[in-house]
Amino acid sequence: MAGRDDNRGGGRGRGRDENPEFADRLVAINRVSKTVKGGKRFGFAALVVVGDQKGRVGFGKGKAKEVPEAIRKATEQAKRQMIRVALKDGRTLHHDMTGRHGAGRVVMRTAPEGTGIIAGGPMRAVFEMLGINDVVSKSIGSQNPYNMIRATLDGLQKESSPRSVAQRRGKKVADILRKEDGPKMDGEQAPVAEEA
Repeated sequence: MAGRDDNRGGGRGRGRDENPEFADRLVAINRVSKTVKGGKRFGFAALVVVGDQKGRVGFGKGKAKEVPEAIRKATEQAKRQMIRVALKDGRTLHHDMTGRHGAGRVVMRTAPEGTGIIAGGPMRAVFEMLGINDVVSKSIGSQNPYNMIRATLDGLQKESSPRSVAQRRGKKVADILRKEDGPKMDGEQAPVAEEA
C-alpha cells in the first residue's frame, strides 16, 4: 500500500516536471454559494494566469468544492488556451495598443528600459507571466478581473512585430523599421544641423 502511495506521489511530481517552463499566478478566488433545501452549499471559483515568461501567456478559470481543485482546473484550462506575443528585445511591447472586452478597456504603452511594470493587479499578473519587464498600462472601465484579463489579452493579440508586418507586406524588416524612424508627418522636415 505504501509503495502504491509513493508511486502516486512520484507520478504527480513527474507531471509537474514535464512543463517546468510554465509559471502560474492566482489572480482571484471567489467563494460562491448555492442555496439548497438543507441550507447552503459552498464552492470556489479560481482565476489563474499561466505563462512561460518568454512570450506565451494564457488564463483559465475553474470551479470546485475545494480551493486546490479549483486552482488545478483553472491552471489546466490556462495551459490549453495560451497565446504567443512577440516582444521587443524580450522586455517590452513593439507599439502602443488598446484592448476591449465587454465594459473593460485597457491601454498598454511600450516603455524604455528600467521603467518596470506599471499596471494594476490582474494586468500585472499577465505581464509578469508573459515576460514583459517594461510597460505602462491603465485600465479604464470595468474593474472585474475577468474582464480586465480578457481585455489585456485582446490588446496583446493585436500586436504586430516588424517581422510579421514585413512578411505580410512582402518587404524587408529594414524597410519597415526605416520608415518608422523617419519623419512622422508629411509636413515635418528632418532637423538641419546649424553651422557655427
